[in-house]
Amino acid sequence: MIVLMDVLRISLANLFVNRLRAVLTMLGITIGVAAVIVLLSIGKAFENFIIGEFNSVGSNLVAVFGAQGERGDFEPLTQKDFDALSDPTRVWDTLFVVPFLEVNANSVTYENYETSPSIFGITADYIQVEEREIIAGRYIEAEDVEGNSRVAVLGLSAVEKLFVSGVPPLDQTIRIDGVAFKVVGVLDKGGSGGFVDLDNSIFVPMSTAQTRLVNNREVSGELPVTQIILKAPDESRIDGLVEQITATLREVRDIQFNGEDDFTISTQADLLDSIGTILNLLTQFLATIAGVSLLVGGIGIMNIMLVTVTERTKEIGLRKALGAQNIFILIQFVAEALVLSLLGGTIGILIAFAGGALVSSLVESLNVTVQPFSIILAVVISSAIGIFFGFFPAWRAAGLNPIDALRYE
Repeated sequence: MIVLMDVLRISLANLFVNRLRAVLTMLGITIGVAAVIVLLSIGKAFENFIIGEFNSVGSNLVAVFGAQGERGDFEPLTQKDFDALSDPTRVWDTLFVVPFLEVNANSVTYENYETSPSIFGITADYIQVEEREIIAGRYIEAEDVEGNSRVAVLGLSAVEKLFVSGVPPLDQTIRIDGVAFKVVGVLDKGGSGGFVDLDNSIFVPMSTAQTRLVNNREVSGELPVTQIILKAPDESRIDGLVEQITATLREVRDIQFNGEDDFTISTQADLLDSIGTILNLLTQFLATIAGVSLLVGGIGIMNIMLVTVTERTKEIGLRKALGAQNIFILIQFVAEALVLSLLGGTIGILIAFAGGALVSSLVESLNVTVQPFSIILAVVISSAIGIFFGFFPAWRAAGLNPIDALRYE
C-alpha cells in the first residue's frame, strides 16, 4: 500500500511539473468521456420520453392497418371492417373500437388566411384515445357522425394559423378544399401522434370525411378507413384481443385457411420494442463516433509518455544504477499514464453532468440524467486507455540499459 501511494505521489509530482502539457494531453480523454456519457444519457432520456408518451394514452391499445395482399396490391381498411370489429359477438375483449381516416386536403382557409394542417375523420369515441381536453366549445358527437354534419374541432396550432386576426374561432366557418365547416371546438395543447403534429390538425366527423372530403369508395364499394384503434380492458387480454381481430378480419375479407393476412395488427408493446431498438442503435452509433476522440486521446497519451521517457532517460538510468528493478520502472510510467487518463475521465464525467443539466433546462420534455452505468463505463474505459497506451512507453523505459541511459545527452 505504501509503495502504491509513493508511486501515485511521484506520478502527480511529475505531471505537475508539466501542467500545461498534462492538461492538453487529458483534453482528448475528457472530451471523449463527456461526449459518450451525454449521448448515452440523452438516448435514455428519449427512450423514457417516448415510453411515457405511449403510456399516457394507455399501454393496452391495438391498432389495425391495411396491408399488401397475396397479389401484392395494398388492401386498405374499410367501413365494413370497422363494423365487423365493432360487433361484440365477434370481438368482445375490447372497451371501444375507434375508426380513423386521414384526409389529404390541399388547403384550409378562413377569410384571407390559408394553411395546410392534417385533417382527420373521427367518431365521438376518439376522445378516449387522445384524452385531450376541450378548452372551448365541444367535441365531435355521435349526432354529428350520424347526420354527416359539417362541423370541425381544431388544434391550437391550426387556430393560430387560421385566426391570425384574433377572432374567436367558435362558430366561425372554415373551408376545407372549398367545403364549409363550422368550428365547434378547440382542443388543448399537447397532441402527439407519431410523426403527425396533432396540435396542427383539424378533426371532422368520420361520415363527413368519407363522403364530402374523400368522396371516393374503394374498389369493393366500401367507404375508406385509414386505421382502427381498439382498447383491451387490460394488458393481460391484449393477446386474446389480437386473436379475435385476426379471426374477424380474415372472415370478413374472405381469406382462405392458408392465405396470408392483408392487414397489419400493431400493439403498443410492438411499437415500443421497435422504437427502443432504433433508439438503441442510434445511441450506440453516436457513442461510437464520440468514442473516436477517446482513441485520439489515448494516442496522445502514448505520444506524451514516449516524450517523457526520452526526457527522463538519465533519471531512469540513475534509478536503475541505484538498484531500481525493471518492474518498478514499468509500474511508475504506467501509473503516470493511468493518472492522466483517469483525471481526464473524471473531468469528462463532471462536464457530462453539467451537459445533461443544460439539455434538461433547454428541452423541458427531456429529463437527461447521467446513468450510473455510464459512469462505470467511463471509469473502465479511461483506465483501459491509460494502461493500454501507457504500457509501451513504460516497457520501453524499463528496458533501457542503465549505462546507456546515464550517458544520454
